[in-house]
Amino acid sequence: MRRHAGVILIVLVALNLRPAVVAVGPLLRQIQDDLDLSGTAAGALTTLPVLFFGSYGLIAPFTRRRPRGETLLVTSMALLVLGLLVRVIPLQSTLFGGALLAGIAISIGNIAVPAIIKRDHPQAITTVTAVYTVAITAGAAVSAGVVVPLQHALGSGWRPPLMLLAIPAALAGIAWLPRLRGVAAATPPPEAGSPKVWRSALAWQVTCFMGLQSLLAYVTNGWLSSIFLDRGLSDATAGYALGLTNLVQAAGALLVPVLARRLRDQRPLVALTALLTAAGYAGSIWAPAGSVWLWIVVLGLGQGLGFATALSFIGLRTADPHMTAQLSGMAQGVGYVIAALGPLAVGAVHDATHGWTAPGVLVLAVSAVMLVPGLGAGRDRTVGEEAAPADRHTAAV
Repeated sequence: MRRHAGVILIVLVALNLRPAVVAVGPLLRQIQDDLDLSGTAAGALTTLPVLFFGSYGLIAPFTRRRPRGETLLVTSMALLVLGLLVRVIPLQSTLFGGALLAGIAISIGNIAVPAIIKRDHPQAITTVTAVYTVAITAGAAVSAGVVVPLQHALGSGWRPPLMLLAIPAALAGIAWLPRLRGVAAATPPPEAGSPKVWRSALAWQVTCFMGLQSLLAYVTNGWLSSIFLDRGLSDATAGYALGLTNLVQAAGALLVPVLARRLRDQRPLVALTALLTAAGYAGSIWAPAGSVWLWIVVLGLGQGLGFATALSFIGLRTADPHMTAQLSGMAQGVGYVIAALGPLAVGAVHDATHGWTAPGVLVLAVSAVMLVPGLGAGRDRTVGEEAAPADRHTAAV
């Protein structure tokens, strides 16, 4: 029973780890017009949180003691509430300041959850990670799909729908408080230890795959609605399309543990991720406008597979929860810095070319490049070991 309760608590946090960023996409044109933002500045608005998505992972190795996972998650939700409320203050400085706070808050949750999964669910890493991924994508899908209808229902501008995202974040933080009190009374905080993963080629492969698949995901969240608006869809329809893409990502994530049971390692999942993502982007940008619903489903499946696979690597490629925490910090700390370049680069290229052809070529190139680290990360090994025990793969599913 405690195990299931732990999964539910993970889900509550996961539901809040993307809406602060994803919900901006359908409202981005309104925010641009209201605050007179350029395309590059608008790209920076979605880039800034992503840039800080792994920030905690970059500083954690230098702390004397590593805070408990429960402490990190309560802190994450508290900072997220603060960032969401600051962001709607009608100033450009607070818009970007709130986005920065939200990014830092999400980074803490991003780093803490994989280590908690490794610690509490060592025999079901892929399955629990898939559930976690589904919750992340579900939160993103719902937020992307409802912000414009909610704005219309409230008869308001873009700020009230974004401010309401603070409510579920607050509830998630409150839900973790009893677990925080329990572990605080039971055990001292763990030592931070030395970040050995930074010297591992396998760890760098996991990190680069995480970064490149995340880069493509945040291009989707930041710019897909704008692509569809330029193709003639309405604001609400573009928001629904983005929401559907994120919803289908949940289905893609659920396929990972199902397919993993039939595979010797995760390299086929990496190849399928690259193929579906590239096809989905190509269809969304260049196929006839009437077929975009098909291509966003293809795109969502590819990105759901990629995200769940990347997160699974963090637990599957490490031998213990301590090493998992180190790899989680590295993979997400560096990976999300890589990912942050995506929306900014696409915005800059779009501004320079006044079209979506050049940005489309760019994302297709990234889809191909991510095969290189992904195929390396997909081999059945652990950090610091040349080969893995034959039964670890099946035990972790």
